Amino acid sequence: METYGKILMVASPAFLLLVLGEKLYAWFFKKEPFRNMDMISSLSSGYTNSVKDVLGIGVSIITYKWMVEHWAVFKIESSIAVGIIAFISLDLAGYLGHRLNHQVNFLWNQHLIHHSSEEFNLACALRQSISSLVNFFTIFLLPAAILGVPAQIIAIIAPIHLFAQFWYHTVHIGRMGFLEKIIVTPSHHRVHHAINPEYIDKNHGQIFIIWDKLFGTFQEELPNVPPVYGITVAVSTWNPIKINFQHIWLLMQDAWRTKNWKDKFTIWFKPTGWRPADVIEQYPLHNKITNPYSFQKYNPLASSRLVIWTWFQFISTFGLLLFFYGNIAKFGVPNMFIYGGFLILNIYAYSELMDRNPKAIWWELVKTICGFALIFQMGNWFVGSQIQTIFVMMYLAISMVGTAYFVLREFQNSELMQTA
Repeated sequence: METYGKILMVASPAFLLLVLGEKLYAWFFKKEPFRNMDMISSLSSGYTNSVKDVLGIGVSIITYKWMVEHWAVFKIESSIAVGIIAFISLDLAGYLGHRLNHQVNFLWNQHLIHHSSEEFNLACALRQSISSLVNFFTIFLLPAAILGVPAQIIAIIAPIHLFAQFWYHTVHIGRMGFLEKIIVTPSHHRVHHAINPEYIDKNHGQIFIIWDKLFGTFQEELPNVPPVYGITVAVSTWNPIKINFQHIWLLMQDAWRTKNWKDKFTIWFKPTGWRPADVIEQYPLHNKITNPYSFQKYNPLASSRLVIWTWFQFISTFGLLLFFYGNIAKFGVPNMFIYGGFLILNIYAYSELMDRNPKAIWWELVKTICGFALIFQMGNWFVGSQIQTIFVMMYLAISMVGTAYFVLREFQNSELMQTA
């Protein structure tokens, strides 16, 4: 946890700068609209995922360390060979797990958020899941375990493999010549994120595109079929926590509502998007996208004041998050989980405001009460100094007042909402 927190202390500002750099480039040179709310929603999803990962929330059905201890047949001495085998094994495992996430109904829930943005940019690369609480796919690392690749090597290579998937989430890099035959490129991944019928469930590779070509899931980006991004059942919210659990909630409702007892049990393992016939007829999905070329992107009205306010909330939360990364070792249990829970609550509150949900004021009130209660109970803001504690108290007070203004005044006044 502590080591990962230190990595994120460096990686998070770097990712943020790259995301902003890409957006500014598109705005200045390509004259593309600067969709603030979509970008903040994506980055906020990155917040929630990093909190979950730093806290180590989640379990594996089988651990790689156990596999090595019990199933290793060989032991490779060369460090270079070990690193190469680890990387290739992680990539094959990533391809197989990724493909299953797209093909199995209940597994789609833990991957849906990554595809939920209706834009394709570096920010959407950070839309990562907090609902992936159980890892089913460690078994796909069996080749590395049999060859005796140590668990420590996998632990080192895994974040490198993950971070190496960031760069190709962009529309600003075209075809890359001979590299298109070897690695996953932006062109390949644009296909993967598209909802065009020609592109759905293609190009699951993470670093090497060879797996898709070997297993029949490759699709080239077609010059006459521009990719349309998102998912076929639109999420229609900026709230990353809601997005994380929308699909599983739909499956639970469908399993409860169907009168067919077989369907109640098999719905979870059916192909992604499958619903019982009686449920489809009685409870149709109104946010289902049937024509990718004619749907309206989610973009609720937001005044310039609300956009500025949302950036204030996002940056303030970023400061709280960096404090969390840097002090995770000092918090101890249960304080680190309490702090992580507060961060999630904070993100939930301001993203509800982004959606113009009047209930945002109640979430903000709960957040404010919890924040002050923690300060009074501990005598400071966790392990922070008196100055840091004062800043947190000021933030809580300003945040409550600002949210009240938007919910009670601006959201009730259509003229204010439309003021640029």
